[in-house]
Amino acid sequence: MFEASGPRAPGRGIYLARHGQTAYNREGRFQGQTPVPLDDTGRAQATELAERAAAYGFAALWCSPLLRARETADAVAARIGLAPREDTRLMETDAGEWTDRSFAAVQAEAPELLAAFLAGAQDFAFPGGESFAEQEVRVAAALQRIEGGELPALVVCHGMVIRAALSVRSGHWLTHAERVPNGALVPLDPAEAERTEPGGGAMTTPS
Repeated sequence: MFEASGPRAPGRGIYLARHGQTAYNREGRFQGQTPVPLDDTGRAQATELAERAAAYGFAALWCSPLLRARETADAVAARIGLAPREDTRLMETDAGEWTDRSFAAVQAEAPELLAAFLAGAQDFAFPGGESFAEQEVRVAAALQRIEGGELPALVVCHGMVIRAALSVRSGHWLTHAERVPNGALVPLDPAEAERTEPGGGAMTTPS
């Protein structure tokens, strides 16, 4: 999705960062809204993200309150000197009955539904959990709040939150816009995000 580009000057808008890697990311397991911490790789990614963020001159730092995002935001905060502001609307999608289950187990039980999840179908909803459409509404509300404050702002969140945010900004659903690496940093501008080298680690499926 992304093509390399040169260094970027500090902007005046919103930038999105995906939290560092967790054991659930590595194992292919749904973590949803559970308090899963970063693993060793994720902590290193958070430190690398903090170094990249320092060049942007951010005036505000926002984050999801989920542990993996908060730990990532705390690493950034220590480097850039801003206190993270939590907003529950930035949390990852509620995975419902799939929480704690492996992709392999869900594939064996509900292959068509898992395929819809992996394809990023806009009408997908987790059994007993949240739909992508519901998530998009709350993410849009969070962005409105953030845009009304100090800018530029960095938002440390989750893969599916990033997709929802970019979809809100583009005006239509972006099926695979969540496919950014752990520890990646992208602007809240779908066209610019396509041209941006996001950094971060290996690609893992948001869960």
